[in-house]
Amino acid sequence: MQIGELSLPENLKQYYLSAGLLDLYPPQAECVDKGMLAGKNLLVAIPTASGKTLIAEMAMHCQIARKGKCLYIVPLKALASEKFEEFGNKGVRVGIATGDFDRRDDMLGRNDIIVATSEKVDSLLRNNARWLSDISLLVIDEVHLIDSANRGPVIEMVIAKMRYRNPSMQIIGLSATIGNPKVLAGWLDAELVTSTWRPVDLRQGVFCKDRIHFREGERKVKVVSKTFDDLNLCLDTIEEGGQCLVFVSSRRNAEAFAKRAAGAIKSEEPALKEYATELEKTAETEMGKTLATCIARGAAFHHAGLSRPERKIVEEGFRKGFIKCISSTPTLAAGLNLPARRVIIRDYLRFTAGEGMQPIPASEYHQMAGRAGRPRLDPYGEAVLIAKDEGQVEELFDWYIEAPAEEVHSKIAEESALYTHVLSLIASGFAGTRGELALFMDRSFYVHEHRQGRLMKKAVDAALKFLTDAGMVLEVGDTLGATEFGTLVSRLYIDPRSAALIVSTLREREEYADLGLLHLICSTPDMPKLYVRNTDRGALDHMIETHEGELWIPIPEEEEDQEAFYRALKTAMLLTDWADELPDARICERYSVGPGDVFGMVESVNWLLHASGELSRMFAGAFHTQIREYETCMKNGIRRELLPLVKLRGIGRVRARRLFNNGITTPEATLAAGLEGVSKIIGRGIAEQVFAQLEKKRVVTSSTVADEDSMAGQSTLSRFR
Repeated sequence: MQIGELSLPENLKQYYLSAGLLDLYPPQAECVDKGMLAGKNLLVAIPTASGKTLIAEMAMHCQIARKGKCLYIVPLKALASEKFEEFGNKGVRVGIATGDFDRRDDMLGRNDIIVATSEKVDSLLRNNARWLSDISLLVIDEVHLIDSANRGPVIEMVIAKMRYRNPSMQIIGLSATIGNPKVLAGWLDAELVTSTWRPVDLRQGVFCKDRIHFREGERKVKVVSKTFDDLNLCLDTIEEGGQCLVFVSSRRNAEAFAKRAAGAIKSEEPALKEYATELEKTAETEMGKTLATCIARGAAFHHAGLSRPERKIVEEGFRKGFIKCISSTPTLAAGLNLPARRVIIRDYLRFTAGEGMQPIPASEYHQMAGRAGRPRLDPYGEAVLIAKDEGQVEELFDWYIEAPAEEVHSKIAEESALYTHVLSLIASGFAGTRGELALFMDRSFYVHEHRQGRLMKKAVDAALKFLTDAGMVLEVGDTLGATEFGTLVSRLYIDPRSAALIVSTLREREEYADLGLLHLICSTPDMPKLYVRNTDRGALDHMIETHEGELWIPIPEEEEDQEAFYRALKTAMLLTDWADELPDARICERYSVGPGDVFGMVESVNWLLHASGELSRMFAGAFHTQIREYETCMKNGIRRELLPLVKLRGIGRVRARRLFNNGITTPEATLAAGLEGVSKIIGRGIAEQVFAQLEKKRVVTSSTVADEDSMAGQSTLSRFR
């Protein structure tokens, strides 16, 4: 099927043709045949790199041509940024939304396409963003994540709410790995498009004893290292002009492999030296310095511990072909577009708490394997597992290569998932009685799978009991309604259990303490927590001993509850160090984390501090100002003494500390020190920006005072009333 023959908007058609896209792939053509451009619902379950994004883009532009508006939902912020850039510059307005969960973001409604995370869309629904009623096409990327215990309930409820609000809306679900696509398509009232077709042939095999075993035959691999099979496989691909992705089970393993690969590749590419130099300028941690050293030789590692600038360099260097090999934890397979000629799945066992090392799911293997083969660049793609011995070769074929992806199932009937979603349905007006609540839940994927829904009713009843006991929901006769407390909690987008714990603790306290608040927040279900090692107990016990009066939550008596207490305390200690201006390198070393972890922790706690400030306004007004100030401290990583300085744009934790240490402690003192004096401390460019702000503020203030003086002798209408 040729693109020139399609009923697409002319600007999009010309864009494709000028880019050399003349024909549709077979799965794309099937989507058109099944009514995609005419507004039919679709569930598209096809391999990675088979053109799913193009399918969505064509459908979105057709909707826009009919005066429609499109919402494209992704699971990850990084993926949102990637899609935002991909959809831009094609004659339509594109917006992106990933943060600030208590905002309606009405300006987003001016765009034709809005790219957002599922959590952000759920928040927009709770905050009644008006433009959501105008959505005529909903695209859910990686829709198989409806099976995820964490993200699944949010995705499911967002789909159900959007269908309730916009009954005639078109829905397109995109996925590469679904074991039971007919069931999910049935729930979505969608035409099903499945295919095994790929633009690049995928060869899947198992490596053992210097050769890759395929069903079609064997391929010998040159032995460079007698110790490391993964390195031999990697170098074999690079030697023939390809790139390699190596999936391992942990960050430590990813970094170790990258160092080995860098030592073997020894690239002299000038662009790599530039990347390495850029990284070295900002690297504060050993991990950052190691990454720079690896990249200089043509290898890299990629995991959640990297900072955003570090990840950006790794991804850019690989896409441009300079970096020959990336070793990564499986997070890289969850959506980012980084294909390679050969994908090596070295570690297919993963540690699971309470269960030890467990095999990864077949669907996860297929996600990783799907990254093999760069369209238009590689003649083929290879996905290779590594067997420990000959007896394991057939096992790996059975467990992964020839195994279908697992089925996806709803996770919404878990009580922990329903607390927040039941509250949001009541607070947002989707349900005003138990009967309406039951009818709405009948729209869920869970009830589509389990027609009787007994477990769902039990979970909803338990959630309602908690919400009414906590004072977030009132039930009068047949009517359900959210209280002012419940409405606020829903709009803040925090777990009702977190809100209940925060409010009850704030109301009990007579004196405020930053550490007490921080440990409280880190004890909530919403806050990600660090793990506690045996070697941490000494520092944790010392923290309790020296700050006992500041901690608001006592040590639990039950031993099984103590682990959660200590995990929350360790997390609070890391965040305290951040707000105490400890350098990133020291924090990363002290807690065995990466800059990306610190950023993630700070981002999470900032949101919960913001929520705590709003809750304190309602229930503990005496603490409100202190919590708001501490929120600013945490956001900037500063002590309270720097609060006046960070109000200036361009002044962060480092520059504010330099000014303070030089006796400049306020904006007024900055102005008094003069441009030359401040330039010597923070640099000429930033100093000029700061003084432009201060001068503008002084002019506005002077003008206001002058206006007030001129009015002083004038009579006003109020004097004659």
